Amino acid sequence: MFIGVSGLIGAGKSTLTRELAEHLDSSAKNAVQGRWSPVFEPVETNPYLEDFYKDIPRWTFNMQMFLMASRFRQHQEVIWDPCHRKGGGIVQDRTIYEDTIFARMHRDDGLMPDRDWDTYITHFHVMQGFLRYPDVILYLRCSPTRAAERIQTRGRSVEKEIPIAYLESLNAGYEEFVQEMKQYTIVVELDWDEFQPTEDVVAAIREATESRTAQKFLRSLRR
Repeated sequence: MFIGVSGLIGAGKSTLTRELAEHLDSSAKNAVQGRWSPVFEPVETNPYLEDFYKDIPRWTFNMQMFLMASRFRQHQEVIWDPCHRKGGGIVQDRTIYEDTIFARMHRDDGLMPDRDWDTYITHFHVMQGFLRYPDVILYLRCSPTRAAERIQTRGRSVEKEIPIAYLESLNAGYEEFVQEMKQYTIVVELDWDEFQPTEDVVAAIREATESRTAQKFLRSLRR
């Protein structure tokens, strides 16, 4: 199974990605099934991150193209990962599909010129033919205010100046994204203003995927 963890900056995606993969991997070992692995965002290797937050209009196109290329590479690794093919799974911290939320928001807010947007989305559509939707998307619904608090707590210096208005616009984009993705895969929405036990998240995934409709849907995806 391929699980994507989605949500605002600061929502807690990385923490849940790690804890969920560890929990599922432990269960898989006990059941003698394939291994589970976490896949994280390329934050530490992102050469544009600091410049981006200092001058978004100048660096947004560079930033989005770098992220799209990095996540496309990650996506291919996820699909062809040996443990995934042997019955295990992957938990990914933010999917490539979410990149378009940021790029579209920057275009709508006048931070990305239409010319750059057209180039970006053309590249995305070319790549889309080589992608596969996650089996499940976990959407961590977190208010912009709570996300801002968590950003300050985790202490990444480049993120501390993110304005609340930016998070509010991003949140609106995510709400649209969630509704759109329901047309293509299973979306599990979680109230993440307060963290939930990993066991409860696993139960929510199981409930969403074990129904007759979900099973039929997943089989059709895997063919």
